[in-house]
Amino acid sequence: MSLSTIYDDALVYAAQLHRSQFRKGSNVPYIAHLLSVSSRVLSAGGSEVQAIAGLLHDAAEDQGGQPILDEIRRRFGDGVADIVADCTDSWVEPKPEWRPRKEAYLAKLPHKPASSLLVSLADKVDNAEAIACDFAEVGDAVWQRFSGGKDGTIWYYRTLSGIFDQVLPGPLARQLARTVDAFPA
Repeated sequence: MSLSTIYDDALVYAAQLHRSQFRKGSNVPYIAHLLSVSSRVLSAGGSEVQAIAGLLHDAAEDQGGQPILDEIRRRFGDGVADIVADCTDSWVEPKPEWRPRKEAYLAKLPHKPASSLLVSLADKVDNAEAIACDFAEVGDAVWQRFSGGKDGTIWYYRTLSGIFDQVLPGPLARQLARTVDAFPA
């Protein structure tokens, strides 16, 4: 599959939206995460629509809520916008309390379309691997970066892994399971 110039436009748009954002606790530009998610989607056999959604999956949540989703829908179509919406767990700032927000996301996850599940799974694999790498570097200090702390963050990723094992089994779900299984008890 060849990617069209629409992918190029989405890449530039994502870079513009997230230009001043960095990965938690690092100086790594956030676009690195978005590129990784999109790459994982493509490597898993995802479509261009899913790959574009991988680039934009955090745009509405982190960069302006519904107006940004409306812009994504206008520029990149319903398919991309629907996946981005499915990957979003909060539409407001400040975000609702962490645990109930994550519980609501987890409850809805098994009912999402497969196209959205692949993007969400690619996102969670990339996040879990970043956590594991940072844990290897800084130890338990890594958990201070997350609203859920150590126990909540580990609970969330282990629950995600169990859900993805059921709803989208395959190499990417196994990668998430391996990564999360290596988290401390």
